[in-house]
Amino acid sequence: MEPFDRIMDQMTLRADFLVDRRRLKRSLALWRLLAIAAAVALVAGLAFQSDDFATAIGYKPHIARVNISGLIREDTDREEMLKDIAKSKHVKAVILRVNSPGGTTVGGESLHRAIQNLRKKKPVVAVFSTVATSAAYMAGIASDHVIARGSSITGSVGVILQWAEVTELLGKLGIKMEEVKSGALKAIPSPFQPLDEAGRALTQEMVSESQKWFVDLVAKSRSIDPGAIPGLTEGRIYSGRQALKLKLIDQLGGEDDAIAWLEEKRKIEKDLKVIDWKAKESQSTDWLRITAKSVAIWTGLPATALDKLFAPGNALERVQLDGLVSVWHAQTN
Repeated sequence: MEPFDRIMDQMTLRADFLVDRRRLKRSLALWRLLAIAAAVALVAGLAFQSDDFATAIGYKPHIARVNISGLIREDTDREEMLKDIAKSKHVKAVILRVNSPGGTTVGGESLHRAIQNLRKKKPVVAVFSTVATSAAYMAGIASDHVIARGSSITGSVGVILQWAEVTELLGKLGIKMEEVKSGALKAIPSPFQPLDEAGRALTQEMVSESQKWFVDLVAKSRSIDPGAIPGLTEGRIYSGRQALKLKLIDQLGGEDDAIAWLEEKRKIEKDLKVIDWKAKESQSTDWLRITAKSVAIWTGLPATALDKLFAPGNALERVQLDGLVSVWHAQTN
């Protein structure tokens, strides 16, 4: 055989070897993927047979727990979550754990309505923790049954409209506000001018109308005469024990008592697990928290220094409140 022909034969054999090797690699990769998929399917199958795992991800009958904490504002993500709970065939009942001083009146109104819609599909029990006042009480009484601790703080049925009047401060800074309005009552109340009698009367009329709506809502939800309850129309607070005597709540106790009531009165299956359902958090708040903590670390401050700022009911939430507010302001030093 000529040298040239020998070289060509060797090159052909090498090419065939490379092609076969590539085919073998592809075949091995395919079998690896199939083996991994089979292993994942096996683990998933075994996991779904586990009651604890299946319940934890919502694929077994359970009681849904929804936490309502911090300052209440209108929250479309939470309302969507409540709709999902109502639709879920695996959720047999709902416990609302409420620990909130209230929030915006609109936030309480929208949450009250969302809970009313939920209870058309599932039995709902509200469990009041340390505080459940104003808009939080408004939300809680939309449930089928209301439970509170004896020392819980509740009530505070009322509406507030607050603003800062800063004309004196601006004057000291040498700043004068000018404006052109379409009418005398436009932009009233305003932080940039003292409130006159017409503006005060208008503002009081709006607050009083909202207060009447709130009181009527309590009267209807609790089947009570508001005038017969000391301080109710004046916005006072009550302990859980006082609230029970005045029929503002139904029972003293906690979550175990809520489960017992569901089992006895609504015939919910015994020993169902209670699983937390959580709405999606606001992405803007997440980014603000991450950015603030990054700055704290970069400047040498402990990352925990900002935890209180982003905790439920924090100062950041309070400055974001706007419009009519139904919130109990605890005195702080």
